[in-house]
Amino acid sequence: MVTIVPAPLFRAQWKAGMAMDPTVTADRAALPFAQFEQVHTVDLDQVRSVVGSAFCRHTLEPTDGDGAASVRFHSATAGTIGLHYLDYGTGMRIRPSDLDDFYLVQIPLSGVAEIHWGSETFESTPTVASILQPGGSTTMEWHKGNRQLIVRIDRQSLERQVQEALGASLREPLRFDVRMELEQPGIRSWRGVLDLLRGEMENGGTLPNEPIVMKEFERLLLSQLIVAQPNNYTEALQRPVPVAPRTIRRAVEILEHHADELLTVEDVASATGISVRALQDGFKKYYGTTPMGYLREVRMKAVHALLLEADPSTTTVSDAAGKCGFLHLGRFSVQYREKFGETPSATLRR
Repeated sequence: MVTIVPAPLFRAQWKAGMAMDPTVTADRAALPFAQFEQVHTVDLDQVRSVVGSAFCRHTLEPTDGDGAASVRFHSATAGTIGLHYLDYGTGMRIRPSDLDDFYLVQIPLSGVAEIHWGSETFESTPTVASILQPGGSTTMEWHKGNRQLIVRIDRQSLERQVQEALGASLREPLRFDVRMELEQPGIRSWRGVLDLLRGEMENGGTLPNEPIVMKEFERLLLSQLIVAQPNNYTEALQRPVPVAPRTIRRAVEILEHHADELLTVEDVASATGISVRALQDGFKKYYGTTPMGYLREVRMKAVHALLLEADPSTTTVSDAAGKCGFLHLGRFSVQYREKFGETPSATLRR
């Protein structure tokens, strides 16, 4: 079931004191995701721990020199989308570790942040957001008064959406332009979808708790993002997708419905009535891969889903790999980690 998941609340003593002050309570209620408060404290070690649990390990260094400031962090999740509110209360230099399995869209609600991404540097303001992503080195300097709405997006979900739009496997990881112009028409449309989800989460709406509806909503949010924000697949996404001929589509059906069997490219060519070369040329043209490469992708998705659902006390990685057609466990483990960013055993434990 898809639900909004608030993490445990911290600083019970502070919250109790706040409840006695109706002015403070009203101010807090006006903040984004106020009911999903995770931390409100001057303890930077606690902030690193709580925010790091939601995102990744990072260092924090106050830059204003005006003493300890109270940090606010609110966090909620619907489906695979995380929405967060963060205010450090003072100037802060932040150095996150690599974002292996997610993207972060950081939208300033007020103030200014300096973003240093590789060789690129720019100011992020209420009209310019930033997208942190896997495979990059970044340092950020949030100036005092900079409050941000942060959207956490699962890498696998986003890349799967690009694959579906292209009708082919990705040649390289998805890379967005780090700078996001919030007044650009396509991004305004994306913000409109995001604001709808935010409103549902803040007001107790039913959308996040309806699995079928939430799944389609996620697809809309992710599709609008990959279309609106320039990325390394923008040109390919703008080209018309060619429709594969019937014989190639039939080959795809065979690979998908018999992925757990011992198949060779000759078997598939024979079943579709075309030559091996014609089959290979067709897959290269319409799917950007080979027939066996396509089969491996089908098997990878199947074993990943199986490991996520399996009981570690009754299922082993070898069992799952064998059921999905992987016979060489060592090679499978290497390919699995390259695709999903973790070992098969880590997925099984999850």
